[in-house]
Amino acid sequence: MSEKSVYKEINIKKEDKTELWQWSASELVRAIKARKISSREVVESSLARIEQVNPKLNALVEVYGDEALLAADQADQAVHSGKNLGPLHGVPTSIKINSDEKGKATTNGVAAFKENIAAEDAPHVANLRKAGAIFIGRNNSPAFSYRWFTNNDVHGMTFNPWDKSKTPGGSSGGAAAAVAAGMLPIAQGNDIGGSVRYPAYASGISGLRPTAGRVPSQYGPVDQDQPLSVQTMLTQGPLARTVDDLRLALQALSPFDPRDPIHASVPLVGDSLRKPIRVGLLKDVNAAKPAPAVDKALDDAAAKLADAGYVVEEVDLPLFEEAYKLWYLLCMEEFRQMMPLVNEVGDHGMKTAAEHYYAVAEDWWGPSPGLTEYMNGYARRGTLISKLQEFLIKYPILLMPVSAEQAFEQNADITSVENMRRVMAAQWSMMAVPLLGFPALSISTSVENGLPVGVQLLGRRFREDTIFDAAEVLEAHSKVQTPLDPAW
Repeated sequence: MSEKSVYKEINIKKEDKTELWQWSASELVRAIKARKISSREVVESSLARIEQVNPKLNALVEVYGDEALLAADQADQAVHSGKNLGPLHGVPTSIKINSDEKGKATTNGVAAFKENIAAEDAPHVANLRKAGAIFIGRNNSPAFSYRWFTNNDVHGMTFNPWDKSKTPGGSSGGAAAAVAAGMLPIAQGNDIGGSVRYPAYASGISGLRPTAGRVPSQYGPVDQDQPLSVQTMLTQGPLARTVDDLRLALQALSPFDPRDPIHASVPLVGDSLRKPIRVGLLKDVNAAKPAPAVDKALDDAAAKLADAGYVVEEVDLPLFEEAYKLWYLLCMEEFRQMMPLVNEVGDHGMKTAAEHYYAVAEDWWGPSPGLTEYMNGYARRGTLISKLQEFLIKYPILLMPVSAEQAFEQNADITSVENMRRVMAAQWSMMAVPLLGFPALSISTSVENGLPVGVQLLGRRFREDTIFDAAEVLEAHSKVQTPLDPAW
């Protein structure tokens, strides 16, 4: 059966979507389980697309085709033997270079870590494997995964498929570029400061930061003590081209793993919200006014939600300004313990970015905040979480910018302290949301100035289902078409 006839038979809507690498993960897994296509055919199509576009983008820094094809054959055998199949059965994906994947190097973009071969899968990687995903490669990140720009001395720079002079985002920039260009339908990332949501935004796709504790997470070896910010703010999340694929990936990622100290096994779907559902539109928190393209995207999204029956009202939430600045006290002061290692083995980009982060944060917290400020900061964090939870009783969904600007020029964070100040201000929601721990989704909605632009939806804790529903309303009207060929 040809790919084109399969396409017609399973009712894929876009008439020109005839290549398997163009299909969504949801479409692929349904067709694989129905024996209308094979996982081998899917992986072969993905590998061909990788060979075509990855040399231009450098999104995947390691590709293991033979291993992926062997896994695909095993997946096809499981289909024919009638075994129970996972939610991502036979679908290709990639793992970020800061996540442990058994037998692969967890380089995290650092030359000194090139031989850091993982002895076992991290919890989220293990869950993807159990869900039937086919690992096809490793996606790029900046050194130490601590920038919104994907560039390091080990693997080089990843380019944005829309415009190579713009960042694809970071730190999961390789994942975003790979998905946007059709190398994979879905990729794994992680987010402690926007590292899933911002790359999705910059590259024109969608990305989910689940509630802290929803997906079992791990950063580094299981016996390595993790800072409190990593334990409470870091989440693992998927990047994909459709909201349906984000739902599917969250299902795959969520099962319990004892290695995560805060994991909570909470149902993926909760009680229906009282209608009409009120949405708070939050444009600015006295950090950075949204650029015209971003402002327009927010207004358009508000109108689309209103047309769908939501009640959208502009709101003022100054706690977000406090939260984003507080992130730089709690996370960056903990990261200061890593600075000797960064200075020893980090690349120029990471060292300079860290220097600029601290220079800007000094305006808020002084040159050397101490234990008292740190303890008071965590105490204040709890108060801010409570305040937002109270607010979300009336407005269970917030509509806000991902960034106040469209994709930044490459390496904007390291050209000067003033440029970093601008970048940090534009990214206020990237830090505020992790500090507060609520789920948030980035969705691309339109193209302005030749670049994608979109919005962010935030919901109550463990109510990812409610923001999926709202995102699907926006997705139905989105003018962003992916996958796309690199624009050069």
